[in-house]
Amino acid sequence: MADEQVGFVTMAGERASREAPVIGFGVLGYAFMGKAHSNALKKLPYMMYPPVAIPRLVAIAGRNADAVKEAAKRYGYEKAYTDWRQLIDDPDVHVLDNSGPNNVHREPNIAAAQAGKHVISEKPLGRNAEECYEMWQAAKKAGVKHMVAFNYRFVPAVRLAKELIDAGKLGRIYHFRAVYLQEWIADENFPMVWRLRSDIAGSGALGDLGSHIIDLARFLVGEPKSVMARTTTFIAERVGEGGQREKVTVDDAFTAIVEYENGALGTLEATRFAPGRKNFNSFEINAEHGSIRFNLENMNYLEVHLRDQPREVQGFTQVLVSESYHPFWKHWWPQGHIIGWEHTFVHELWHFLDAIVNNKDVRPYGADFEDGYRNAVICDAILRSAAERRQVDIAY
Repeated sequence: MADEQVGFVTMAGERASREAPVIGFGVLGYAFMGKAHSNALKKLPYMMYPPVAIPRLVAIAGRNADAVKEAAKRYGYEKAYTDWRQLIDDPDVHVLDNSGPNNVHREPNIAAAQAGKHVISEKPLGRNAEECYEMWQAAKKAGVKHMVAFNYRFVPAVRLAKELIDAGKLGRIYHFRAVYLQEWIADENFPMVWRLRSDIAGSGALGDLGSHIIDLARFLVGEPKSVMARTTTFIAERVGEGGQREKVTVDDAFTAIVEYENGALGTLEATRFAPGRKNFNSFEINAEHGSIRFNLENMNYLEVHLRDQPREVQGFTQVLVSESYHPFWKHWWPQGHIIGWEHTFVHELWHFLDAIVNNKDVRPYGADFEDGYRNAVICDAILRSAAERRQVDIAY
């Protein structure tokens, strides 16, 4: 990056190290994802060592003045804004980290790109494919780096699965089946929240959870050819803030059958009505030379079966992905000292900073705005298939 865009960290003895540029972050959103991203930005310089860059926590933005000021104090941001436009206009902000609700992705992301800021945005990138296409084109035209925060690409076990597939260890892929199951709104008395409103969220379990497994399918298997799907809303009304009942306008669950361009057949399912399932993001791939299986609730393991093993040891083997030669592990602990969900954001943001500083492509290991757009096309096709009760071909 050009010197005028970023500063450089001063090391001991007043020696400036040009190996670690200081890059200013402006984070939009201070709740769940704002917390996760802030935690990762603070960990990154001393764990992903030597750092590719030093994140500077310049500003955080949100609508509630008291809450955003408290967040700035808690996480260590220099400034707090209640208008995202102020955050983008801040000359010390080089990167917009958009962790806000889905309805505040399009406008800030486009404005940031047009202002020459790099953009990392939470998933889903937009409420529909049209919004995502606009963001992708704006970022592409501006020439800035752009990334969608599909953090499960950065789980060491998932990256190992990707490496096994790319190395041809599994051969031709026959099946990809994935489920993402949670339980948090199964109680009929759970109140109305923004994730249950289509004008804010776009879709329900589909965009919230399904977008993750759709991304993993594209990442690991390839592009889908067609989908046939069903959606449902189990509880039609919820109690809103004022005590009145409000209509739920998104799906509570979906199931889809997917054909892939490479001939593989798959199923995708997501719900927030699975009592006992806390964050059960699981996939299995069956292929010519074996199978692999992953479960986020046991995220340090990858289950592997390879057909060329002796018959005495045939079957799935639990591989603890924690050796120094496994993806990302050189930055962490000795083998067997496991890491957790929050560390995926450290890997993700490190990848984005590496792309910025060293002018690398975000793809193929990260998801850029084009990937976000393609994900949204698939989500839209699933909704259309469910509404029209027919097979829908995928067309980008």
